[in-house]
Amino acid sequence: MTVTNCATGTLDPYVPSPEKPWNSIRVQHLYRRMGFGATPAMVEQALSMDPLTVVDNIMMDALNLPLSPTPEWADWTTNDYDDFFPQRQEQFVEWVVQWMSEMIDFGFREKLALFWHNHFVTRFESYECPSYMYKYHKVLQENALGNFKDFVKSIGQTPAMLFFLNGLQNTNVSPNENYARELYELFTLGQDNGYTQEDITETARALTGWNGLIEFCGPVGFRFDLFDTGEKTIFGQTGNWGYDDVHDILFEQRTQEIAQFVCTKIYKHFVHPEPAPEIIDAMAATFVENEFELAPVLDQLFKSEHFFDEYIIGTQVKSPVDFYINFLKEANLPFDTQILEAITYYTFLMGQELFSPVDVAGWPGNRSWINNNTLTGRWQTIDFLIFFMYENAPAVLVDFAKFLSNDSNDPVVVTQSIVDHFIGNGLNSVIAYDRATDVFKWEVPQNYYDQELWDLDWDTVPAQVALLLQHIARIPEFQLH
Repeated sequence: MTVTNCATGTLDPYVPSPEKPWNSIRVQHLYRRMGFGATPAMVEQALSMDPLTVVDNIMMDALNLPLSPTPEWADWTTNDYDDFFPQRQEQFVEWVVQWMSEMIDFGFREKLALFWHNHFVTRFESYECPSYMYKYHKVLQENALGNFKDFVKSIGQTPAMLFFLNGLQNTNVSPNENYARELYELFTLGQDNGYTQEDITETARALTGWNGLIEFCGPVGFRFDLFDTGEKTIFGQTGNWGYDDVHDILFEQRTQEIAQFVCTKIYKHFVHPEPAPEIIDAMAATFVENEFELAPVLDQLFKSEHFFDEYIIGTQVKSPVDFYINFLKEANLPFDTQILEAITYYTFLMGQELFSPVDVAGWPGNRSWINNNTLTGRWQTIDFLIFFMYENAPAVLVDFAKFLSNDSNDPVVVTQSIVDHFIGNGLNSVIAYDRATDVFKWEVPQNYYDQELWDLDWDTVPAQVALLLQHIARIPEFQLH
C-alpha cells in the first residue's frame, strides 16, 4: 500500500516559526533519523541551540569519530583458531555487540553504516570469517560520509563482497557476472536503468583477477594471470579496461542516473517512504556538484525545511534495531554486554540479523517489519528489558521520570511527559492520555493523588514507571519514528 507524502517545503534551511516551532518533537525527530534517539538531557540541550547548529554538531561528530577499535582477531586466518566454528560464533556475537554499543554511544555514523550495510549487502554465512566481517564493517564506517565513488570501489574489493557475489569465481577462463550485475542494479543505477546485458558481461570481464586467496580467511589479492586482458566495451567505451576503469566509466557516463538512484534511496530511508521528486532532484544536483561527496547531500537534507515538516515526523516503521536501541537510548537506561546480547537475539527473532540481511537486495524495511508475530514479539521482548531495569536499576527509572516531568507530583503531568518523550507526535486523544495515566497510577489509592501526598520519591514509582513504559511500547505510534 502506498503512503502519500503530504510534506511541503524545499531544501532551504529550516527556520523555526510559530507554525513550525523548534520543539522537543522536532528534536527527537532529528535524533531518531540522524541516529537512534536522544536522552532527555540531549533533548534539553538541543532546545537551547539553533537547529542548524545541532545538525552541524551531529555531522562533525560523525566525521571526526574514530573507527571501531581493532579486535585481536582482525587478521586471523583459520590457522589462528584452536576450534574455528565455536570461536567464530563468539567473535561474530562480540562484534555485533560492539556495533550496537557504538550505535547507542555515537548515533549518526553508525546509523549511516547500518544504512550502507543494507545497500552494499553481504551475508556472514557466505564468507564465514570474522576477519572479513570486520574489514567489511570498517569500509562501511570509513566511507559512510565520504565519497560515494570511492565507497563503491572499496566495497567491491572486500573479501566479504568477493565471496558473497562470487568475485572469487570471476576469472578470464570462466567469467562470473553476479557482482557486475548487482553493481549496476543494486549499488549504483537501479534495476534496468541505463545498462544492458552486454554492459554486464563486459564489466564482469573487466573485474576479473581478484582471485588471489591463499589461505581461508586470509587476504584476497589480485592475480594478473586470471585477469582478462582483452578489449571490453562498457557504456560505449572500448579499451582494455580493469577494475578502476569500470568505476571511472560508470561515474562519468551515468552521472545523473547514479545521483538520482542514490538520493532516492537516501530520501526513502531517512525521510519518507514515498519519494518527493522535486526534493530528490535537488539532492541529486548537490551530489553531482560535489563530485559524489555524501556529506553535502546529507547536510543539506537534514537542515531543510522539508525534513522538519510535520508530515515527515512519525512516518517510518522502526526496524528491530531502531526499536530496541532507540528505547535504551531514549529511556537513558544503563546497558551491558548481557543486555546487548539479548537485543542481538531479539533483532534476529524480529527479522534483522546484523551482517546477514535476507538477500542481496537487503531488508525491505518500513511496513515489512510488522506482522502479527513480530508485533507481539516486540511487546514480549521489550517487557524483558523493562523488567530487567526495574529489578536491577529502579533508581534510573525514578530519575528518568523526575527529569522529564521536572519532578512533578501530578500523575497526569508525569504520564504525559513520559508518553510525549517516546511518541513522536503525542497521542491522538484525551482518552488515550487518560488511559495511560490510569496505567501509571497503578494501585496507589486516588486520595493520595487528590491530597498531593504522592510524589516521585514513593517506593511504588519504579513499578509505576515500568508499567507505563510497558503500556507505551504497545501503543501503535511507538512503532514509528
